[in-house]
Amino acid sequence: MKSSFRFIAALAAIALALAAVATALLVAAPPAQAAPVALAGLSAESWSYGLLAAAISTALAALGAGFAVGKVGTAAIGALAEKPELFGRLLIFVGLAEGIAIYGLIVSILILNRLA
Repeated sequence: MKSSFRFIAALAAIALALAAVATALLVAAPPAQAAPVALAGLSAESWSYGLLAAAISTALAALGAGFAVGKVGTAAIGALAEKPELFGRLLIFVGLAEGIAIYGLIVSILILNRLA
């Protein structure tokens, strides 16, 4: 049991390190496409900030939803073990926690529509 947990933790650490390296490379890279910026009538800096805002809104909403589902899901499983008839109500709470990610995605879509 402990070895499988260590393996999963090692995979998560590797994925986090790769994501950090990829993010650093993307931040340091110069803009590759200037044509969409010229078509939208925005400066390259405005375009970059808009894309960054869309990415941050999606990422933070997904992290918040993951944290909320973890907390609510743990409590729901504990309550479900004692009273199985609460399944429908507990499913609603978990669904509400997942909705946070959808709200962040909607915000990022609105930001991207504003850029186009």
